[in-house]
Amino acid sequence: MISIKGSLFFNTSKNIYNISNLRYFTTGSSTSTSQSKPSNIKIYKSTTTNALFNIATEDWLFKEFDTNKQVLYLWRNTPTVVIGRYQNPFKECHLQKMDEDGVVLARRFSGGGAVYQDLGNTNFTFLSSTSTYDKNKNTQIILDSLKSIGLPKPEASGRNDILIDGKKVSGSAYKQSGNRSFHHGTLMIDVNLDSLQKYLNPNKDKLKSKGITSVISRVTNMKTLKPNMTHEEICDSIINEFCKVYGESNVEIEELNTSDLEKIPSLKETYNTLKNWDWRYGNSPTFEHQFEKRFDWGTIDINMNCTKSVIEKVKIYSDSLNPIMIECLTDNLLGVKYNKEGIEIAIERTKNALNNKDIFNKTPVIA
Repeated sequence: MISIKGSLFFNTSKNIYNISNLRYFTTGSSTSTSQSKPSNIKIYKSTTTNALFNIATEDWLFKEFDTNKQVLYLWRNTPTVVIGRYQNPFKECHLQKMDEDGVVLARRFSGGGAVYQDLGNTNFTFLSSTSTYDKNKNTQIILDSLKSIGLPKPEASGRNDILIDGKKVSGSAYKQSGNRSFHHGTLMIDVNLDSLQKYLNPNKDKLKSKGITSVISRVTNMKTLKPNMTHEEICDSIINEFCKVYGESNVEIEELNTSDLEKIPSLKETYNTLKNWDWRYGNSPTFEHQFEKRFDWGTIDINMNCTKSVIEKVKIYSDSLNPIMIECLTDNLLGVKYNKEGIEIAIERTKNALNNKDIFNKTPVIA
C-alpha cells in the first residue's frame, strides 16, 4: 500500500468538491499509482470516528455517487447506539446511562433495529446502480476477506447475517431508491458486549410504544478467534477482495473527515439534520410512560403521553395532602421535552411556584 498526500477533485453529477486526503491501494507487487484506463470502482474511508458524520457521509454518498462505478465505504464509530428511522429511543435504549457515559444516540435514515457500536466494530457499505447491484457478490467479498486473514469458515446465514461457529459476527441491511442501491453491514472485531447489553436494555418502567422492538442476537467477537485482528487489517482485506472482484490493481482511496463538512454543503446539511434533537428524539413514535415514586410526603404515580418526544398529556395520581402541588406539577410537565432536562425544568418550576425547595429530593428516572 502506498500513501500519498495530495488533493482530489471529486466530480458528481451536481457538484465538484475538493477532498483533501487521497491515497492509493495497490494489490499484488505493482507499485504504480497510474491507471491505464478509468477505474470502474471507487473507495472511501472515514478517518474520523464521529458517528453522526459517518452516517451522514453514507447518506450523502448514496444520493450523489457515480452510478457508473462500484463504490465501497469503510468506517467505524466511537460508542454509539444507532436506532432505525421508526424506532423509539425511550423504549430501545437506556438513555440516562448513555448520557452519563457519553454514548452517542444516532438515528439512521433507513429502517431496522437498534444496534450498539464502538471502535471494536467495523462498518462497510457497498453502493451501486440498481441494475448492477448484487447482494450475493457483496457478501462473498466480506466472506473472502475474513477467510484471507485466517478466520475459520465464515458462512452466510439467512438474508442478513454472517456466522462463524454458529455465532453471528456480522449483520447487514439494504436500501434501494430508483437506480441507486446499497448494502451495508457491521463486523464485530472487539465490541464491548457488556456495553451492548447495558445500553440496549430498556428501563423496566411500564413503557408502551408503537415502535419496532429490537432483539439482541447471539453474537461473538472475531478477536476471540484471531486475537491480533484490527480494524485496519480487515479494511485492507475488504479493499483487496473488492479490487480483485472488479479487476483493479491500483485504486484511489479518498479519506474523509469532519473538515470536509465545510467543503460539501449537501453533506453538512445531512450532518446537521442527524445531530438535531428533533431528528434523534423528536422523530419518535407516540408512546406512553408511567412511573411511580415514593417520597416522604407520599406516593406519586405519573402517566404521560408523548408525541415527537414532547409531553402532551399528563395524569398524576397521589396520596399527597398537597393537591395544589400535584396540579402545579401536572401543568408544568405539559409541553416540555421528554428527557432528563425537560423533567428537571418542570420540577424546578413547581418548586419555585410553591416556594418549597425540598418537595422533590430526586429527579424521577426516565428510560
